[in-house]
Amino acid sequence: MATDAYLAWWQLAGVDCAVTEAPVHWLRPASTPVSAASTPHPATSVTEPKPQDLESFHHWLQRESGHPEQRWPGRAIPAAGATDAALMIVTDMPDPADLDAGALLADRAGMLCDAMLRAIRLDRTQTYIASLFFRRPPGGMVEAADLAAAADRMRTHVHLARPRRLLLLGDRTLRALMPANGDIPTHSLRDFNHDSGIVPAIATFHPRLLLGQPAAKAECWRALQSLIEENRP
Repeated sequence: MATDAYLAWWQLAGVDCAVTEAPVHWLRPASTPVSAASTPHPATSVTEPKPQDLESFHHWLQRESGHPEQRWPGRAIPAAGATDAALMIVTDMPDPADLDAGALLADRAGMLCDAMLRAIRLDRTQTYIASLFFRRPPGGMVEAADLAAAADRMRTHVHLARPRRLLLLGDRTLRALMPANGDIPTHSLRDFNHDSGIVPAIATFHPRLLLGQPAAKAECWRALQSLIEENRP
């Protein structure tokens, strides 16, 4: 068995004979024929202009065929909350538990998020919660072009939701929306540019990471302290 596996490894590397008439570039991957069935479909693009009111924006997300989520199966999880909220929370995508619950930041991650809100003297009734992607892609992986498209429409989303402050959850969310300052954690508010102005923003770890790495809660707390200061009368 070990010998067969060893020979198979070399065959995959392209070494299937001891001597050949033509030189071989051993480091070049072997080419494989591409069939029509295996050719990836080109990414679609959004054709309708982005609406300029929040309700129409939600409908546009669901009906416009050019959004990357329209290529993915599964349940759509919409944003929730009212305009002019004290805080808008932006995560990257629904978690599996969110799909079961039909709402963002559900289950254990949601309980931790609620505790984070209580720590800054807020609750969900005072927040607007949205995600970069309203469906979960297969494997939780997204392409760079899809992430850029989601970031672009999120700037419009923030503009239309009109929150007083912004909390970005997770490294992927931060790097999509504030790529020039892509280090987590950050401990001070920074200006986030949306379609018609700026809003103070802070980034911290996603609750899903905090559940697996409790030691990161101290860093998260330091980031949230700036929101406590902003929330004082």
